[in-house]
Amino acid sequence: MKVIIPLAGKGTRLRPHTHVTPKPMLKVAGKPVMAYVMDDIMKLGDVEQVIYITGHLKEKVEEFARASYDIPAVFVEQVVQDGTAGAVALARPYVDQPVLIVFVDTIFDADLSIVHSTDADGIIWVKEVEDYQRFGVVVTDAEGNMTKIIEKPSTPISKRANIGLYYVRNWRLLYEGIDHVLTQPKNKGEYYLTDAFQYMIDKGAKIRVVDVEGWFDAGKLDTLLETNRAMLERGRARRPSSLGAGARLVDPVYIEDGATITNSTVGPNVSVGAGTVIDGSTVADSVIGVQSRIVRSTLHDSLVGDAVVIDGLAGEGTFGDHTELKVTAK
Repeated sequence: MKVIIPLAGKGTRLRPHTHVTPKPMLKVAGKPVMAYVMDDIMKLGDVEQVIYITGHLKEKVEEFARASYDIPAVFVEQVVQDGTAGAVALARPYVDQPVLIVFVDTIFDADLSIVHSTDADGIIWVKEVEDYQRFGVVVTDAEGNMTKIIEKPSTPISKRANIGLYYVRNWRLLYEGIDHVLTQPKNKGEYYLTDAFQYMIDKGAKIRVVDVEGWFDAGKLDTLLETNRAMLERGRARRPSSLGAGARLVDPVYIEDGATITNSTVGPNVSVGAGTVIDGSTVADSVIGVQSRIVRSTLHDSLVGDAVVIDGLAGEGTFGDHTELKVTAK
């Protein structure tokens, strides 16, 4: 089996952080989002090659992947951001067997090992959601096979959202479908991979629909913070080896060794990187990078990058790397 990982997007909803860090490499509970997904893929044991479709900050993605995973890999740049079908099309020269396709700006709780036993032409994993209007939703027949997928429906024809995780056993028909999609007018300005799946179904393919146990979005600020909380609650919490004077932690938290916390309350649902100093402050429901400094502040629901200085702030926000914010009392 081969794995295709499209990650060329610019992550505009997480700016300013994604100006310098690829969206899949932003951390929740001390670990890049991309790493949660890759660790699950590595457990499959029969992956021959990973094909990364890169774009924005491609050098950082390649450096991280090569340093972290000892598996054959190829990196293909998506110069034109023309949609998910266009991204997967770029992997075609390397695909000669079934493929797992994973979009890595989410974390999922799914049993990927079922790919070893399925006789279907493919599998699409879904998660039932209430805000179905935000997603492409999947409709199934009585046997649990996909009949169609509808992007951002106005009526609740289905609440089973497409989460960007697919296995395709009939890879030849997939690429026949992608070739067809790329010759058609764009769908809402893009070429959608799901339109290629619809082509497969129209040609008689059986694509099995499987619900995941959990799905955690990290594509925008509020959902990234929710995912940080979920990962802490699911076993990623970590206390440091020592605490400074007057430090109080409210679990769950992830505090790396080398962080200094004094005269402060930190938590719940806070991740703090190494070298960061928190003094005379209260911090909750936030992710803070490395080598930052937060003093005399009350911070909540915030995403703080690396080497940030926050002094005297009461509130919330998103602060990119090397930002300095000092509030002078009147």
